Amino acid sequence: MKTVIALSSIICIIALAYTAIDQTIITDYYQHMRSVFGKNAINNISKTLRTNNTRTASTMAPSSTFVGLPVIPPQDPSLTAKSPKARGIQKVFEAMEQSEGAGATVRRSIGTPKLRNFSPFLMLDHFTIGDGAGFPDHPHRGQETITYLLSGGVKHEDFAGHAGTIHAGDLQFMTAGRGIVHAEMPAESIDGSPNVGMQLWVDLPKDLKACEPRYRDLRSEEIPVYNSPDGKVSVKVISGQTHGVDSLQELAYTPVWLLDITIQPGGSIEQPLPAGWNSFAYILNGTVTWDTGVTTQQVPQFHNTVFEQKGDAVSASVPEGEKEARFMLVAGMPLDQPIVQYGPFVLTDASQVRQALYDYQTFSNGFERARDWESEIGKVMAH
Repeated sequence: MKTVIALSSIICIIALAYTAIDQTIITDYYQHMRSVFGKNAINNISKTLRTNNTRTASTMAPSSTFVGLPVIPPQDPSLTAKSPKARGIQKVFEAMEQSEGAGATVRRSIGTPKLRNFSPFLMLDHFTIGDGAGFPDHPHRGQETITYLLSGGVKHEDFAGHAGTIHAGDLQFMTAGRGIVHAEMPAESIDGSPNVGMQLWVDLPKDLKACEPRYRDLRSEEIPVYNSPDGKVSVKVISGQTHGVDSLQELAYTPVWLLDITIQPGGSIEQPLPAGWNSFAYILNGTVTWDTGVTTQQVPQFHNTVFEQKGDAVSASVPEGEKEARFMLVAGMPLDQPIVQYGPFVLTDASQVRQALYDYQTFSNGFERARDWESEIGKVMAH
């Protein structure tokens, strides 16, 4: 019989962490965004959402009208600065390895006591899924997940009948919206390479938390690449912009920049980021030297560097004689809202989380298709 969350688990709501973000900074930023996009732009999201939600419950929306904000904010002062100021470093810490899912291992750097609810970011996992391990059937509501596969393959399947596989260099953008149940399991690797990747959980604006679920797969060959004139820096522009190279648009509803940067010894890059966005860099390989304009700091593999909001750009380099370095540089628009999270349910107040638990148990309000559903790819873990 399919396992469901018991009503008694609602009691756990009293233990929910209600995290208050710096409201002054974020409110000021939202006012800036409204002035840039037009005074009704953000409010129009809610109007579009109400239109989209008139669809029947049996309809998934992988190709629905995009209702998110632009990933490259127009007239952004940091992106157009003639003399960009370097961002400072807020903190650096190592992502420790831990067990997760069913037999998988992750290095989690966001979603731990060291960095929690770094709006709009909820969680960052550097995962490894071996044979017989994975993430069997589980629900989501109220957030987006971005999965970037570094090696191997990962299969996905949901209760709306969507299924597929992403391979090394591919990404999947999933908007959970009002509710989805899916499974993520390793694909058989022909060459025996491990299934390794990054998964980022991103909060949804409160007016979009009830939107219809949505998928967008991004294949490796679709990702634009920037190569520096000296050949020492390569950037996969997954989402965002670098040195005149723009990413594909309409990937995630919450604006997020994702840049996969590789620097050869003797190479360096100055990367502008949108003004006021929260940002961090996770080191995949090697050691990166950050230059804040005041000091320099070397950061090794598996460490996360969290940057200050003030400033226009981050500056990275690898000295001659060192090994090649690769890191993920990520930035996102902070959201002017509280975060109340209970596992895979991310809302803005405790009553909404109680409702999510009830809806999931009673197969209602977005979870209708979860009744008697069991993924094919997850059966290996269930039996």
